[in-house]
Amino acid sequence: MNKRIVITGIGVVTPIGIGSAEFTQALRDGKSGVSVIESFDTSAYATKFAATVKNFDPERFIEKKKVKKMARFTQLGFAAAKMAVEDSGLDITKEDLSRIGVITGTGIGGLDIIEDEERTLLDKGPRRVSPFLIPMIITNMLPGEIAIKYGFTGPNYAVTSACASSNHAIGDALRLLRSGDADVIISGGSEAAVVPLGLAGFCSIKALSQRNDEPQKASRPFDKNRDGFVMGEGAGIVVLETLDHASSRGAKIYAELAGYGASDDAYHITAPEPEGKAAIVAMEKAIADAGISKEEIDYINAHGTSTALNDKTETFAIKKVFGDKAYEIPISSTKSMTGHLLGGAASVELVAIVLAMQEGFIPPTINYETPDPDCDLDYVPNTARIQQITCALSNSLGFGGHNATVIIKKYVK
Repeated sequence: MNKRIVITGIGVVTPIGIGSAEFTQALRDGKSGVSVIESFDTSAYATKFAATVKNFDPERFIEKKKVKKMARFTQLGFAAAKMAVEDSGLDITKEDLSRIGVITGTGIGGLDIIEDEERTLLDKGPRRVSPFLIPMIITNMLPGEIAIKYGFTGPNYAVTSACASSNHAIGDALRLLRSGDADVIISGGSEAAVVPLGLAGFCSIKALSQRNDEPQKASRPFDKNRDGFVMGEGAGIVVLETLDHASSRGAKIYAELAGYGASDDAYHITAPEPEGKAAIVAMEKAIADAGISKEEIDYINAHGTSTALNDKTETFAIKKVFGDKAYEIPISSTKSMTGHLLGGAASVELVAIVLAMQEGFIPPTINYETPDPDCDLDYVPNTARIQQITCALSNSLGFGGHNATVIIKKYVK
């Protein structure tokens, strides 16, 4: 259980860039990926914008005949996984494939396919419903498809815990690698729920920003005038390995995945517990699991959704965990740029941390204009900060009260 676990490959598909280089530059530039929705008519919706992936051609990553048999969340995640595996330099011909697993997170799954096939059912009857309906919509099809592609026969499953899904998946992977159940696990998450039903649902619970006149300024975590989150889509996948395995094959190492903590509010299906008690527990557990002191944390990638309740509660929880030091730690929410990728959010944010750690900067929280007395920490407003990151904490807090925190350290031999 004392094995060190490292990150050796990265793949990312986001509203602000596809691939590490494009994504890194967008983070540095403080680019917004939010735009008016054009894929369907939003005239009857209170919110008319989202953060969607642009210029994504699935056939760059997936065989043409398979593309139509995959929901969009699977396509995005599969593309990210392909990039990550290639980036890792894994030589599949030299590996024991039973020692390589895949664990991914998704909050909703194939909502696009559910919509399409429901329409087919109503218009043409049950005999015309696709035989691929069930395989396409289920959340575990992403890790299943990745395993089929490469022949990985190790631990393989999906985690669904709303916006905490991919941090839970990554945390599970960490534990399985430590325990010796695998040498390598491909892990992360994906989501693609920007469809009529998904947007309608989030509009109905009044969770989304309605800043339709300025969509690129709508995601404004910790700002006093925030009015809700912005739906996003995308995927982040990393290759995790035991340090022994990575070293034995001479892999390049991006960073060390050092700790994981999880908890639940047991309070409300959508609202966070006001004092952040369970979020505090998740952070404390992750720090203890990493075997570090709180003083070592020099960056926090916050859940930071841009909703009134989340940002206030998360700020309160961070102050409870770190005390006066909370005011000294740079904190940013990359959701200000990418929007909220739901089940894919945490893994994309993990990738953001690792890339920023490599490049020596802290991503900004864009659209921060008016300070909120309830959110009074250093949120790295609007402009990236040149600063080395040696130890970062990343929070994910999901509907249902799910909390998951991971710790990422700069790799030192």
